[in-house]
Amino acid sequence: MKALKYIVLILLILFIGCSTYVAVQPNSYDISRTRTINAPSAIIYNEIIDFKNWSAWSPWIEKDPTLSFTYPEKTSGVDGSYSWEGKDGKGTMKTLSAIENDSIWQELKFENFPPSNVYWKFKESGQSTEVSWGMTSEKTSFMMKFFAIISGGMDKMIGPDYERGLEKLDSLVIDKMSKYTINVDGIKEYGGGFYLYKTTNATNANISSTMAKQYGGIGAYMAQNQIAMHGMPFTIYQEMNMNDGTVIMSNGIPVSQKIEINDDSGILCGFI
Repeated sequence: MKALKYIVLILLILFIGCSTYVAVQPNSYDISRTRTINAPSAIIYNEIIDFKNWSAWSPWIEKDPTLSFTYPEKTSGVDGSYSWEGKDGKGTMKTLSAIENDSIWQELKFENFPPSNVYWKFKESGQSTEVSWGMTSEKTSFMMKFFAIISGGMDKMIGPDYERGLEKLDSLVIDKMSKYTINVDGIKEYGGGFYLYKTTNATNANISSTMAKQYGGIGAYMAQNQIAMHGMPFTIYQEMNMNDGTVIMSNGIPVSQKIEINDDSGILCGFI
């Protein structure tokens, strides 16, 4: 009986010691991974800003094929959200703020855990973009600290999934770009019809790269929504300032019918 008391006492001491060790772990964390993708920031941004696209590159589906997703009416842009349920529980994510082609901030909520902030940062250089994906929080629950300890730390618990997600995102973007390669073959006649377009300004120095971003963004939107091209891309010059070398232009891709666009992608449907 006395031996049993000692065993219980030792177990109690171990429990208190372990609990104390877990409790004194840092309350804040900031974990991120970065990958350079050979694509314009506009194409990558469009894949991330709409939660309906995430299932195509999510690293967690590989780990849990039972994951099911629920999408509200708004899934893209600020206030866009989605939720999921799997073997590890339920969760939701919502976009809090976004600067087009520059950064995205989102709120992640797991069932029974304090919310965390997820962020994306895009740094374009030439024909490639440095993409950073991170998670940060100032309040970490006891259970989250415990899971982090048995996983070898927060970085090892979160980092590998982010690395895999960026790897899959890279492959997806490159694959989609290969389907929408734009070749400029000189002046072409266009018989008229509907087209998807984006309008922006540019200078003599950056007009080529700006066009690439514009067409890339439209092409990515068409791929995501299974919209077929119905002719060669074209540009409409709205204004040209010969003094300072600036233009306002609309870059368009023909489509076979009128397309209703109800999100904040910046893409419009016109008719010539």
